[in-house]
Amino acid sequence: MMLAPAWSAPFACKSLQPSAIWPSSCGRRYKRLDMRAYIYDEASGLPPQDEHDLNESVTLEQLEKLGVLYWSVDSIDQVNSIAIQRDYKNRDHIVCSPQAMGDIYQQKLGIFFEEHLHEDEEIRWVVDGSGYFDVRDQTDQRWVRIKVEKGDLLVLPPGIFHRFTVDKDNYIKAMRLFKDEPKWVALNRSSETESNPFRKAYLEKVGQAMTMSAS
Repeated sequence: MMLAPAWSAPFACKSLQPSAIWPSSCGRRYKRLDMRAYIYDEASGLPPQDEHDLNESVTLEQLEKLGVLYWSVDSIDQVNSIAIQRDYKNRDHIVCSPQAMGDIYQQKLGIFFEEHLHEDEEIRWVVDGSGYFDVRDQTDQRWVRIKVEKGDLLVLPPGIFHRFTVDKDNYIKAMRLFKDEPKWVALNRSSETESNPFRKAYLEKVGQAMTMSAS
């Protein structure tokens, strides 16, 4: 039996205690001011690895209402501190490039770009290279594209529909962090995943966050 996650309202980062590395404001002083997030232009007809920038920016505060957390982290010591505070016990590295993946590169890109969710957090610290994470906005109708580059640490909550692609440089190396054993289980969007308890819990939390911001 699957159990829905227990988040602290509105999202997990709010439960953190102040620290030198990660203050109670969710590490705002480590957030890069030029971080790029924007509404994805689906009408451009360009390949997924292009920018698809609709010139409609999305702020860090708007991302946090979706449960998406972002930091600019320039040292492994900071990563280790975040891992301790958020109970990330395990980690590994992934390199996504034609050289690293060989003949299965295009196949893997297709898998990563399929709309899906996970039943646990997806945590990535970009060690080198760059790419894009797309997440559904609060209407579930539009994509928010988040550019990730070296030093960016992104956390996606369980239950959020999302996808990933490298950019036109075709290279990214990232550290993956996990609360439990290292794994990557993608549940592609379907009528079944719409009723997934983690999806339902996510939608409830997004609704709470939007209500709180409007009050």
